Amino acid sequence: MFRRLFTPRWMGALALAVLYAVLGYHLGQWQYGRHEFKVERNALLDAHYRADPVPVSEVLTTRPVNRAADDWTKVTASGTYAGEQLLVRNRPNNGVFGYEVLAPLRMADGTTVVVDRGWVENSARGAAVLPDIPAAPQGQVTVVGWVRPLENTDRKKLPAGQVASISLPDVERAWETTVLDGYLVLDSEALPGGATPARPAPLADPDRSLGPHQAYAFQWWLSMPVGLLLIWLGLRRELRDEQPERPSKPKKVRIWDEEDY
Repeated sequence: MFRRLFTPRWMGALALAVLYAVLGYHLGQWQYGRHEFKVERNALLDAHYRADPVPVSEVLTTRPVNRAADDWTKVTASGTYAGEQLLVRNRPNNGVFGYEVLAPLRMADGTTVVVDRGWVENSARGAAVLPDIPAAPQGQVTVVGWVRPLENTDRKKLPAGQVASISLPDVERAWETTVLDGYLVLDSEALPGGATPARPAPLADPDRSLGPHQAYAFQWWLSMPVGLLLIWLGLRRELRDEQPERPSKPKKVRIWDEEDY
């Protein structure tokens, strides 16, 4: 069998089998890496999402949010909403598309943080008609929310008051002011005296599913020896077929053929 293996035809098949095994190993590593990323994301959510809020100044600065350490940190901030609300188009929430509503919160130190106040569904009268949006509260407001990194710009031209992504250049251009490099997903707002203003619908909780990546990784790894197994079976069958003394398999006689005799 080993002498037969070292022929050009079977050596080519062996090379393909080894190549597939190497490819399967790396694809399995890639899928397992995605699984580990989601496990780490869930651990970060467990540590941050239900924790007590910390001052926003401890997390948000002019530098981008540290995804590995600060993403989904719960923070509190006080200030006044200073500017028109922006609508972020084509944003899903619980499987329905609509708009996310952004507002600029001007804090006592003069810095501005982007607050994602929630989500509104597309207007029933079509995309050309904007839906009704709860106004941002006037005066001093205390906000509790979760820190998220800003997104990349989509560089789309949209009507005034709308943006395609929650990105630094898009919101700064719309509001004509500088903002901190991150934004807050609103959990709650409170006015002096504890009153709660009307707001858009809260965003859905972050996705915590691990997906099928771990199963896909094991499938790739388990399939690595398949090519070598097929080569072994092919060599074994080829050698058996070449043996002249090998007894032939008796022909199966069907019942209706027997009745003809």
